[in-house]
Amino acid sequence: MTVIAINQRNAQHLYWDVFWWGVLAGSSINFIAVYAAHLQATAFQIALLTLGPAVVNLFVSLPAGHWLAGRALDRMVFLTSLGHRAGYVALVVVPWFLSVETQLWVIPLITVVMSVPGTLLAIAFNAMFADAVPPEMRGQVVGRRNALLAVSTTLTSLACGVLLDYLPFPWNYQAVFGVGALGAGLSSYYLSQIRLVGAPPQRVGQPLNDHARPGLMRFTDAVREAVGLRFLTRSGGQALLRLDLLRGSFGWFILAYFLFYLAQHAPIPLFPVLLVQALHLSDGVISVGNALFYITMLIASVILARLGTRFTPRQLLVVGSVSYLVFPLLLTLTHDIYLYWIASLLGGATWGIANGGLVNRLMERVPELDRPAHMALHNLALNLGILGGSVFGPALEGWAGLREALLLCAGLRLAAGLLLWKWG
Repeated sequence: MTVIAINQRNAQHLYWDVFWWGVLAGSSINFIAVYAAHLQATAFQIALLTLGPAVVNLFVSLPAGHWLAGRALDRMVFLTSLGHRAGYVALVVVPWFLSVETQLWVIPLITVVMSVPGTLLAIAFNAMFADAVPPEMRGQVVGRRNALLAVSTTLTSLACGVLLDYLPFPWNYQAVFGVGALGAGLSSYYLSQIRLVGAPPQRVGQPLNDHARPGLMRFTDAVREAVGLRFLTRSGGQALLRLDLLRGSFGWFILAYFLFYLAQHAPIPLFPVLLVQALHLSDGVISVGNALFYITMLIASVILARLGTRFTPRQLLVVGSVSYLVFPLLLTLTHDIYLYWIASLLGGATWGIANGGLVNRLMERVPELDRPAHMALHNLALNLGILGGSVFGPALEGWAGLREALLLCAGLRLAAGLLLWKWG
């Protein structure tokens, strides 16, 4: 089989992989925090779903990057995907054997255990994708993957909303987690079919802009970004954590990113509590909100790619980050489904712009010849931001109240956007 034929075959498997990963994203990943809220989880218990994985990534990602260097990435992607996605199978059976109180602590523990192979998967997949898809094919493959991801995630989210409203609790969530486990298994199967042959293609050092993030979880209006993780495998044996790089303007730049990630994740644990326990929205209504958010996020990403030649990455970063307060601000005012859906529409659009600006500006500021160490610092800032935000948001809710905390988080996002304007 020729190299061209192998590349085409790999592309087909990547299309099927992302389709089934979208099924996982639209089911288990979308609804795990909502399920916890139905169990009357506190904001802190919901925060553990993101806090625990952030701690794991903080300590595992750098040694994982060194460990993966020189290994067969196609094989490592498949093996780590099996380890990571076994957790989604565990979610199906948890309600059968554990009390509600025990589930509220076991489910975050499952996400922590999943995050060890998940971190390896995120890094290995990011690196493998760059090796499996040559630069001349990358735009077409990424575009088709993003379109398939939008379709599968949206349709799965809407279908799961119907399923959740039709079946009794907790059987409905077990069915949804079963759909997610099926999607996870089939995605892993197609990952196992990818083969890397010959020398890696030319290194272009640009973001892949692929919206699937295997190994990383997505909650409401925060999508865990996988940008640059492949560079952690390319250190050439050199130290990845170099704090001397924080001297000067790059230090202020990374500080602004850290504060943005903190502000981004502070309200995340509060959203399910508001939607389920305060507003008492049905799962079907929440599924529509998830679908609207994801659709507008993808549309904004496509538009952003076309605007890239008319606006600088910094301009897009400032516009997206400053307007990013819209989702928690509108949810603070929400008392019915319609304003929630409007918040989801606008929230997806603003995050699509902010996320693209964050990625492109980061790649613009990171020196091309020293990307592994700089991207390691960004990964450190990201995980510390998730960790800090996951603790700060619930603490704020305990001090000020739910809606008041969301309003303060909106102000925090505005302040973080302004700091990105100043230091980004």
